[in-house]
Amino acid sequence: MRIAIIGTGAIASYVRDALATTPHTIAAFLVRPDRVSDAYGSECLVGSVAALPDELDLVIDCAGHGALRDHGAAVLERGLDLVSVSVGALADADLSSALETAAERGNARLHLASGAIGALDCLQAAEKGVLETVTYVGRKPPKGWKNSLAETVIDLDSLQSGAVTHFCGSARDAALQYPKNANVAAAVALAGIGFESTEVRLIADAGIFVNVHEIEAQGDFGTFQFRISGRSLPDNPRSSALAAMSVVAKLDQMSGRIAI
Repeated sequence: MRIAIIGTGAIASYVRDALATTPHTIAAFLVRPDRVSDAYGSECLVGSVAALPDELDLVIDCAGHGALRDHGAAVLERGLDLVSVSVGALADADLSSALETAAERGNARLHLASGAIGALDCLQAAEKGVLETVTYVGRKPPKGWKNSLAETVIDLDSLQSGAVTHFCGSARDAALQYPKNANVAAAVALAGIGFESTEVRLIADAGIFVNVHEIEAQGDFGTFQFRISGRSLPDNPRSSALAAMSVVAKLDQMSGRIAI
């Protein structure tokens, strides 16, 4: 595939390095207009969707909610499939509708990478029966909640032991109120019973050093529990390594002859 990547951060850099040994070609990176003149190796930087080169097969969004909001519809209307890890942005019903409309106009598809969580295929299957309850619990060390709404609820600097829940509510509210922290909650909601019905708890836990994600579900299929302790990327402690890996896995899934 001939690919363009939105962003040049830690996840974008991971994807670039991972694709270096594959048949895929990165044709350009889409960045803010004021960064087009920046140096990023020998890569081509462009400042708008219109400036992307011709004959692209795919665009990968690695730059967060704002990038999906700014560029997603234009990419899809241009007829280009888009892979994004910014799942939480779809909690905004207006944005979700706009992206769907743009995809229809461009005859393109928005593919959501699984991000920092697994087991979404299990939830998708269970939803085809009666899926009664889905709960997502996100635990991070106090510093993982810095510069988020959690700072208005608890004193993160003074939390030296124990765990404090600073959010209880729906997946929609979690994704909208914690745009940099609740992509997983959104992914769980989309795979299962939706933004309003998925229950979310977010916890600052001084006893852990990694991000812990837990899903519990109950329905016709039985009961299900999933837990993962995720490491961050070395270049950015706020970026999940698994989220970056999920982008590459989604690309393999799309380009492979046999998919699971």
